[in-house]
Amino acid sequence: MANLKEIRGRITSISSTMQITSAMKMVSAAKLKKAQDAIVMLRPYSEKLQEIIRNVNSGTAVDSASDYAKNRAIKKILFIAVASNRGLAGAFNSSVVKELNALLQENSGCETEILTIGKRVFDAVKKNRTVFANASNVYDNLNFDAVSGVTERVMNDFKEGKFDKVYLVYNKFINAATQEVVTEQVLPIEVPENKNSGTNADYLFEPNAEEILDHLIPKSIKTQVFKAVLDSVAAEHGARMTAMHKATDNAQSLKNDLVIFYNKARQAAITNEILEIVGGAEALKNG
Repeated sequence: MANLKEIRGRITSISSTMQITSAMKMVSAAKLKKAQDAIVMLRPYSEKLQEIIRNVNSGTAVDSASDYAKNRAIKKILFIAVASNRGLAGAFNSSVVKELNALLQENSGCETEILTIGKRVFDAVKKNRTVFANASNVYDNLNFDAVSGVTERVMNDFKEGKFDKVYLVYNKFINAATQEVVTEQVLPIEVPENKNSGTNADYLFEPNAEEILDHLIPKSIKTQVFKAVLDSVAAEHGARMTAMHKATDNAQSLKNDLVIFYNKARQAAITNEILEIVGGAEALKNG
């Protein structure tokens, strides 16, 4: 029979772990609300920005108006992988790494570079590949300007021809329990045609459509990357909350099993002591 002191120690250890996982779940739940509000508020802005570009594009060829829309022969691709700086979030980080590896394998015929946002994906990638840049410090003070600085560097490199295509790989926030790994093309930009055939609006642009696009397209690209980071943050808290909830439930189940096992072991030990006492008494009586 197992040592009772050892079982008590395991029960105490599991109880301490439960307190930690339960606290982490509550912290993530509190942070999730703020992160969810941030991404929900940004999405309409991003969609409206795309709608304006589509309207302007109805009378202007974007690929001739912007250096960020020019398609060229694909020689070098940059992947921006967005994850988190912390673990204990289930498959949140590993799913991004898995998708990134699949994309690298798929594009093995081209030269590829990786820009990481998040220490976890950086640590996973640097083992086998050279990382073009690591921008994990944006999480230290997450705001639009911090992410814009990273995006602007990528945009300048694309403009100078260092990269021919840029993709985003990140976890999209669906709800607290669901995250979806998505891959989005950032550069060159893809602006769908304005297919609104209900009205033939004739827009007057001031100063002109080309200058408006020249201003809106960089803003749209920066917003797209910022939205991906906010999506990832909300998804991270949702994934961690779910993971810690499951960990707490599993710890409780294990603790219950150990308590039952401890009670059985203790009962057996007491029974053995009683048998020894009775046996000793009988021996003295017969002696």
